[in-house]
Amino acid sequence: MPTIQQFECSRCHIYVPADKPQTVCPACAGTLYVRYDLSAARGINGRNAIAKDAAQSPWAGMWRYRSVLPQVTPVTLGEGWTPMLRSKRYPGVYVKEEGANPTGSFKARGLALAVTMARHLGLRKLAVPSAGNAAGALAAYAAAAGIEANIFMPKDVPLANYLEAILYGANVTLVDGLISDCGRMVAERKEKEGWFDISTLKEPFRIEGKKTMGYELVEQLGWEYPDAVFYPTGGGVGLIGMWKAFIEMEELGWVRPGKRPRMIAVQSAGCAPVVRAFEAEAAASTMWENAATFASGLRVPKPYGDYIMLQILEESDGIALAFPDEKILESLKDWARNEGIFLSPEGAAATAAYDHLLANGELTLEDRVVLFNTGAGLKYTDVTAEAMGLRRP
Repeated sequence: MPTIQQFECSRCHIYVPADKPQTVCPACAGTLYVRYDLSAARGINGRNAIAKDAAQSPWAGMWRYRSVLPQVTPVTLGEGWTPMLRSKRYPGVYVKEEGANPTGSFKARGLALAVTMARHLGLRKLAVPSAGNAAGALAAYAAAAGIEANIFMPKDVPLANYLEAILYGANVTLVDGLISDCGRMVAERKEKEGWFDISTLKEPFRIEGKKTMGYELVEQLGWEYPDAVFYPTGGGVGLIGMWKAFIEMEELGWVRPGKRPRMIAVQSAGCAPVVRAFEAEAAASTMWENAATFASGLRVPKPYGDYIMLQILEESDGIALAFPDEKILESLKDWARNEGIFLSPEGAAATAAYDHLLANGELTLEDRVVLFNTGAGLKYTDVTAEAMGLRRP
């Protein structure tokens, strides 16, 4: 396992000591990246050691990449190493099924690492605003670590998200508003309550957990890049984490140098601040007013890391797309009936984006692409049924 050397600001690039808990850059409030001494992991031998090491573990999960993660004893529930499902209809399409994670979503990765580091650093009270799935993940890992979890989420989140947070023993506040309102409440109370804020991109380690998605998809594709990665983008930590993973893999010599994947950020037309900023060629997004979509994970009106996402889209020759809920629901039903995959609404936004780029000729059937289903569709039973106009007989 590598030694953390320091944190680096993603915006002003100053270095910050890593010997105590940190939130954001003290100079400009930018998101901090973890920087390691990765010398021991360089070269093809380091890559081969991963599979050999993982084979000796009952379930290594995302910790098979511990050679590029902090040197710490993990709090784990078996997160990571999720299936890469090949489409039955599209020869070049793989679905990265993140619903197979503990608590049923990709949020397990980031919160596993954030809670692991919180325990390692002696933090006892954590707080987070959540659009739903991060709440359940924090509650589960905090319970496993014996740490207090304080969660703020919109009152209209899918019922499963509320239930699991309560079941795991978290202190839950339902808010008549959006995740931005929840974030404001955490910020207003954290000093008085003694909470450490692990909001999206406001501490360094959720990125580290999410970056394992990038390592996994490349390893599962034979240590080669796909042509494109479709990522449902709310807070965007996964997009940012995967790009960090690609950079690290090239530095380590684990992947053949070449063109990285085009990153496709996908949002709902009811809340599309990154798409609007991308189309305007802006450096950052502006607050999306009256955000509304049944894809609750995409209902983030002003992502904290918008400037990083927009840089990644530019560097990767990527694109940002948004689709109305009706189109997302249509794709959700199509993939359930024809592929046997019950996507989350966010995952269905990614499949809708693929269909769109295939239809307009930007992609061909031969292009190898990875579509992220960021959560299990069954976690959205109530909101999906409502969107379909379906009621219990």
